[in-house]
Amino acid sequence: MMSRDELFERFLLAYSTYYNVNSGNVRGPFDAEAVFEATQEQYFLLKSAKISEIFSNEFVFFAKRDHLTWKELKELDTLAWERGMERVAPGPNHRNSDVTLIVVTESLDEDIPKGVRKLKHSKSYRFGLWGYSSYKLAVTESSTGKTCYNGQGDSLKKLVADIYQSKLFQKKERKK
Repeated sequence: MMSRDELFERFLLAYSTYYNVNSGNVRGPFDAEAVFEATQEQYFLLKSAKISEIFSNEFVFFAKRDHLTWKELKELDTLAWERGMERVAPGPNHRNSDVTLIVVTESLDEDIPKGVRKLKHSKSYRFGLWGYSSYKLAVTESSTGKTCYNGQGDSLKKLVADIYQSKLFQKKERKK
């Protein structure tokens, strides 16, 4: 397998395609953050005749640890959700603002794989009329390649598999 730091860098590289990644001045306990913001506008014949405008966001928090305990994961989970929710601006044009936490560790406590499934957060704004927020979580052990996800985090499986198989990394290398 690869080292924790190499795997962490591959995650940042994979997210840098569509997200604004910040690994410099990040509030602890996170080691990096990424933000994705998208706006969809629909017009009727002219730009001045705007029919709708829809906003979507995703806030991704990255953490790397030598050894991950259940207590530490719970703290990261709570902080990621809280900091993501601080950035949400629900309104009539808000579709979704999702929060994602990715933890890369050398080793983890044996109770974490079962517990990760239980770490869920979601919120709807004005009964869904002003959008919603969901939470994705992936914890990957670099020494074994084992990764566990919460329910929403299952959508990260292909990304994680591509990172481990170096597919995304090789595509980036060729572009340089």
